[in-house]
Amino acid sequence: MSKRVLVPSVIALGALGALAVGGYAMASTAVRPTVENGSARYLAPSQLKAGTLSYTADVSDDSGIRETRVIAWPASSALDPTEPEMRYVDKADCRSTSDRTSRCAYTLKVTRQDAADLAEGTWHVSVLATAKDGDTTFLPRAATFDVTR
Repeated sequence: MSKRVLVPSVIALGALGALAVGGYAMASTAVRPTVENGSARYLAPSQLKAGTLSYTADVSDDSGIRETRVIAWPASSALDPTEPEMRYVDKADCRSTSDRTSRCAYTLKVTRQDAADLAEGTWHVSVLATAKDGDTTFLPRAATFDVTR
């Protein structure tokens, strides 16, 4: 075989091998849930009605979403939830918008007494999204909001 034929053949075989390896890597890569368009908000209670602390996000995974857990905590505190701790906090209400995506909303009512006990200032929201196939995504600071009086 001449060198002119050998060199293009090696290059072609290398390219085919790279495609095969790349295809294998793509097929074996786990897709973790994504959390997008997240927003948090605090609305103080009034004389007539309770306030709310809310967090809403679009959560997606190729297998669908099993659950999303949410906790809000003051930045001034020593709290800093970890992924294992998030398994024991409140679940958001998730409603499917497609086979892969759910709109998840967490709302906590805040009475006037509750509001008086809340730390003023910046608060963080931590989120743990779990897909139907068991994959998880943990966002220690998915959103922030301010509590004012």
